Amino acid sequence: MFDKCPGASNIRTPTIELKKCPKCGGEVEMFSTDMQMDCPKCGFTVYNDLASCVQWCQFARECVGEEVYERLKKKESK
Repeated sequence: MFDKCPGASNIRTPTIELKKCPKCGGEVEMFSTDMQMDCPKCGFTVYNDLASCVQWCQFARECVGEEVYERLKKKESK
C-alpha cells in the first residue's frame, strides 16, 4: 500500500505559502507547518488554516515524528 501517509506530506516536507494579512493586505510568508505568523508590515497575527491529520489520526505521532507532533498538538490546544 503506502510507505508513508500521503496526507502528511506537507508536514514532513513543509511548503511555503503566501497569506494575505486581513488587516493591512500585506503578504505574510508562512510555512505549511506554522499555525500563526505576525505580519511584517503591521504586526497583526495571521493564522494558518491548517487542518492537519495530526489532529485526528492515531498514527500521527509515528508518521510525522515526535517533535513535529508535539509542536502541532501544543499549538492546537491554545
